[in-house]
Amino acid sequence: MAGPGTRWRLYCELEKRRVANESTELSFVIPVYNGSRTLGDVVDRIHECFRDVAIQVVLVDDGSKDDSEAVCMALAAAHPATVSFVHLARNFGEHNAVMAGLNVASGRYVAVLDDDGQNPPEEVRKLFAEIRKGEHDAVYGHYRVKRHGWFRNLGSRFNGRMANLLLDKPPELYLSSFKVMNRFLVDEIIRYSGAFPYIDGLILRSTSKVTQIDVEHRERAQSESNYTVAKLFWLWLNMFLNFSIAPLRVSALIGMLTATTALVGMIGVVIDKLYINPEVTIGLPTVLLVVMFFAGVQLSILGVVGEYLGRVFLDRSGHPQYVIRYRVEHGEPCD
Repeated sequence: MAGPGTRWRLYCELEKRRVANESTELSFVIPVYNGSRTLGDVVDRIHECFRDVAIQVVLVDDGSKDDSEAVCMALAAAHPATVSFVHLARNFGEHNAVMAGLNVASGRYVAVLDDDGQNPPEEVRKLFAEIRKGEHDAVYGHYRVKRHGWFRNLGSRFNGRMANLLLDKPPELYLSSFKVMNRFLVDEIIRYSGAFPYIDGLILRSTSKVTQIDVEHRERAQSESNYTVAKLFWLWLNMFLNFSIAPLRVSALIGMLTATTALVGMIGVVIDKLYINPEVTIGLPTVLLVVMFFAGVQLSILGVVGEYLGRVFLDRSGHPQYVIRYRVEHGEPCD
């Protein structure tokens, strides 16, 4: 049981967040990974475009390899009243970094955008105006013309098709990283404590009041994307395994279909041998191919089940969603 001191600190933290929620209208959560060349311009444009709104900017450095940490520190010092900085102990991935930022964000509404300038802060105005109508819990930015490379676009289309099947996503909804959510939805999302968050999956399982509006998507100021084949694969795997049991059902279906096919094949071989072509020889290569086929199917199914069990193990063993090395708020380090 928590002692009086612990309960008092928890009360103070909740009270501080309540007061901040009342005073901050819009929070910006920006996951930062090697974005030192573009981040300053993004933050400056946010302050310029939202002079008439009480804002908070939460920068989350996700283990960058460049001087992003120094840039974030400089921005927090230059804008102590509005910029908070969260430095993670290592690279946890974009969605984990966003979760860290959402836990710090205090606004009535929270916008999520990238650090590379492809999501213009000016376009947040459209999303902000739409969500303030009170009809939706989340408003996504739908790019009129996408400026991603062909590989990123291919991965996005694949993820979108899978989300239609696994997450009951409306087919016309584009799950972009550029979105605005209300406080109700943010509070629901940050209740998730699993080690492998997928923000869009958490949104879709929490609410059906989701829409999108057309926004501009600009060319990257940097020459290359931070998304690699491995990162796109793990993003897809998080959605595939963490928010649906469909893979287990598919595995069971594959097993039943394979067993049925094998049974029909064996019956056909027996009939052929006894009644149609008694002289035919059932060779060793055929047997080996059949064994290899079924062994491959079994290993695939075991792999899916093993991945589920592994993730359950990591969650139950306390595998962290993220680790904060330090935070800076109001220009000063804090616990």
